[in-house]
Amino acid sequence: MSVSWWIWAVVMLAVAAMLAVDLFLHRDNHVIGFREAAIWSGIWIAAGLLFGVVLWAWQGGDVAGTYYAGYLIEKALSIDNVFVFALIFTYFAVPPAFQHKVLFWGVIGALIFRLVFIFVGAELLETFFWTAYLFGAFLIYTGYKMAFRHGAQTPPDRNPVVRLVRKIIPTDADYHGDKFFTKANGKRVATLLFVVLIAVEATDLIFAIDSVAAILAITTSTFIVWTANAFAILGLRSLYFCLAGLLRRFVHLHYGLAVLLAFAGVKLILSETPIGKLPIPVTLGVIVVTIATSIVWSLRATRATTPLGDPAAPSGAPSSRS
Repeated sequence: MSVSWWIWAVVMLAVAAMLAVDLFLHRDNHVIGFREAAIWSGIWIAAGLLFGVVLWAWQGGDVAGTYYAGYLIEKALSIDNVFVFALIFTYFAVPPAFQHKVLFWGVIGALIFRLVFIFVGAELLETFFWTAYLFGAFLIYTGYKMAFRHGAQTPPDRNPVVRLVRKIIPTDADYHGDKFFTKANGKRVATLLFVVLIAVEATDLIFAIDSVAAILAITTSTFIVWTANAFAILGLRSLYFCLAGLLRRFVHLHYGLAVLLAFAGVKLILSETPIGKLPIPVTLGVIVVTIATSIVWSLRATRATTPLGDPAAPSGAPSSRS
């Protein structure tokens, strides 16, 4: 699918405008409640679905179906991101009023990481057929880790990126409002909130690798892959504030996500065999059934035993993707 540069520009400007509106409406750092988060989640989901309708009218059902498949995979994996973000915020005791700002800039970084990985990954798949086997094996292995090593945790401040930043940049051990940098003894230093942002960006970087690889298993169209990622990620902040208090109930979700990653890996490998790419309706069906099954299974398993959790303290261990 060839897309003119001006269409890319229009979509980029639309995404930037939506981010600007979101930043403007939350400039006062107020604590986001469930109702507000649910409304915004609905708005972001509606925007993502509407873009698929635009693609349907412009390029036809096959392209739109491909977009929706990528969008659903990224949206599902976003729930896994929420587990890790909740762990980071709990570990660093981030005040609720500042969490949105960290997630906002985290989304900016996620969009940039994915844009780079998408172009690099698509070019590799188009140029070297054998990279499909490498990406496929990586996704299958990631799915295995998520299913059977779920719960392995690394303290956020032991993340190599976070430790490197702390060595390079003088860092204050306290929060100073919503500032990422402040002055101490006449010197400019990073605040603890900046360290939290680096921890979020570092996990975003890891998430971007398998998320992009999973969607590249569906299509190598950079425009479709990036827009599916972008519209799914735009609602990541609202999704966090919606689901943070329910994370304890998603005890089996990681199995569904593991199946999706492994399925994407198998699909990518099959694309370079005589079998070829699986039909989009089959892909959409597997994604929807897998996500629905894992969520229903989780809710039924915790219906009588797990109360609604504290938004800042999910006991379900975060994904092994981190």
